[in-house]
Amino acid sequence: MLSSPNEDRAVRITTRRERGALVLAVSGDLDIDSVTPLGLALTSAADDGSGPVVVDLSGVGFADSTTVNVLLQGHTALGDRLRLAAPSPFMRRLIGMIGLDSALPVLPSVDDAIDAVLPS
Repeated sequence: MLSSPNEDRAVRITTRRERGALVLAVSGDLDIDSVTPLGLALTSAADDGSGPVVVDLSGVGFADSTTVNVLLQGHTALGDRLRLAAPSPFMRRLIGMIGLDSALPVLPSVDDAIDAVLPS
């Protein structure tokens, strides 16, 4: 059975606990119509306690300014607990173009993000 192109790009967020961190593995295309689940996951993480919250961006094929806004709102709620990890090539370009890495920690892998000791 073939899936439609829209199903292939549908946003999926898988959560798991790993070494004291909450990892949100995001896949699909994030835009104004599909970014709500990420915002809800970040809000839930902020309400849920302590420890790093790692957003694994390796499966993100596209993101727009709405996504950047949701990540910045997540940073407001989570502070230094929020870390972005393993950005896909598209996300690396987007992060670099807008300088998002000056506001949020962006690390090359989920393991690096979990283990990072960030300045307070």
